[in-house]
Amino acid sequence: MALPVAVPLAISAGLGLLLLWAWAWAWGCSGRTQGLDEQVGREGSGSRVLLLTAHPDDEAMFFAPTLLGLTRLRYRVSLLCFSAGNYYNQGTIRKRELLQSCDVLGIPPSSVTIIDHSHLPDDPNVQWNTELLATLLLRHIKANHIDLVVTFDTGGVSGHANHIALYSAIRFLRSTGKLPRECSVLTLESVNILRKYLSVLDLPFTWLQTQDVLFVLTKKEAEQAKKAMLCHKSQLLWFRHLYIIFSRFMVINSLNFL
Repeated sequence: MALPVAVPLAISAGLGLLLLWAWAWAWGCSGRTQGLDEQVGREGSGSRVLLLTAHPDDEAMFFAPTLLGLTRLRYRVSLLCFSAGNYYNQGTIRKRELLQSCDVLGIPPSSVTIIDHSHLPDDPNVQWNTELLATLLLRHIKANHIDLVVTFDTGGVSGHANHIALYSAIRFLRSTGKLPRECSVLTLESVNILRKYLSVLDLPFTWLQTQDVLFVLTKKEAEQAKKAMLCHKSQLLWFRHLYIIFSRFMVINSLNFL
């Protein structure tokens, strides 16, 4: 008697999973953006947004939904990358790949700044100095009249020390009162390993969580994000191809104000 019962249950579970996927993807295709206008300004406001990253490819690998969502809303977006990604002596190549990726994501070369500082190497075993980072970052924010900074949260998405250092620097500026009062900060929510690789299927789980801002790409935008990631040819090892297919960060960004 066990077999006749198990088969319908398995079919029902499969159909339920399929319906969940279809539902999540259909919702994602609407290109949702939630919560941003409440803190920064509505579409067409002209607000200046700075994406703060540690390495070339961070912008596509983790922040593509945010960048494309901001572009969709016509915010003025620039990028500040704190290393040339020279861990394997590929810095020159990776700088070029970064500019190509940013162009796909709607950021012109004139709005991309790469800081290649000897004390800030691309190395997960080197602890970047918080005060040095904060000084360089604050100078850039003031010089460019930035209204919103977007960067990693305390988990750094992947736990990379350089990612976490950026969070520490912006938090230092906020806690010491040095960050301009009109400048808001959004941090990208890190999630557990299971949710990280559910792609758009993580959307129902995301709705159950609390976040200040949510970006969900349309199917067309998801292809654009993939194209940006493929610009980083020097980094496209076999597991990165799997990442492009399965990572939620290629289609969903949930963020919180600091």
